[in-house]
Amino acid sequence: MTDSRTAAHRGRGQEIWPLIHSERAGLAADLASLSEEQWSTPSLCTELTVREALAHLTAGASLDSVRWLAGVLRCRFDFDKQVAMRLAEQLGASPGETLERFRHVVRSTTKPPLPVIAMLGETIVHGEDIRRPLGIRRDYPMATVTQVADHYRSSDMVVLAKGRIRGLRLVACDGPFTTGAGPLVSGTTLALVMAMTGRTSYLDDLEGDGVELLRRRCGTATG
Repeated sequence: MTDSRTAAHRGRGQEIWPLIHSERAGLAADLASLSEEQWSTPSLCTELTVREALAHLTAGASLDSVRWLAGVLRCRFDFDKQVAMRLAEQLGASPGETLERFRHVVRSTTKPPLPVIAMLGETIVHGEDIRRPLGIRRDYPMATVTQVADHYRSSDMVVLAKGRIRGLRLVACDGPFTTGAGPLVSGTTLALVMAMTGRTSYLDDLEGDGVELLRRRCGTATG
């Protein structure tokens, strides 16, 4: 990568971090008054409760490239094992401690070896994994969620998205996002993002001839 491209990449990262911090702060505020029972609600992320999904977000904001690689080696390249290990590190002894640990990383710029835009995607997608089962709704800034949609349409990094929507035309009904060619899948930008990442509950929010094909491609969400 040339110096100019590196500078542009870093500049874009600096623009995205405030968006991540804003989304983390919003999630922490939304979860401030949950009951014990609500913390045990199954999230949309496979086999994780709301509390565990939040600890997973905390882990991602606490893990730099060096610690990530050390964990990969320790877990003998079993990435799922590392995810579980790092989640357990951040769970804490109670839901209150889980939330406090997340609050501590709201303004963190620590990340694994992923693009900053991927961290924004993780924050929004896992935030919805938590909010949707709890009946909590967030009005995301359109520019923010559109950036995430643009990232996932061309990426299979961490989460299979590009392959999932191949041969389909996605069109947002509430913003400028559009991509692909083929049978139509239309809905809100957020619903398209969540469907791209395999969250099947959002498929009912979509319309078009391509929805059933997308439904067949959506397995259980794990990322």
